[in-house]
Amino acid sequence: MSSIVGTVSHSLRDEAIEAKAEWFRSLDLHERMDLLCEFTDLALALNPDLQEPRLAQSPDRRILRLPAP
Repeated sequence: MSSIVGTVSHSLRDEAIEAKAEWFRSLDLHERMDLLCEFTDLALALNPDLQEPRLAQSPDRRILRLPAP
């Protein structure tokens, strides 16, 4: 990930999801894949059980869905 240039910003606009999406779109495919690997490694380091398959279970209670007003 050496080609990603870091900058420091104190603007709240840079924290918006639109700004983050714009930054992500500016990366080429290789940089995006590097980030995917970094995030995956981080998630697995924090919770190694993520890679274990889990069986879907039905909820214990009923779920009532209300119509929109």
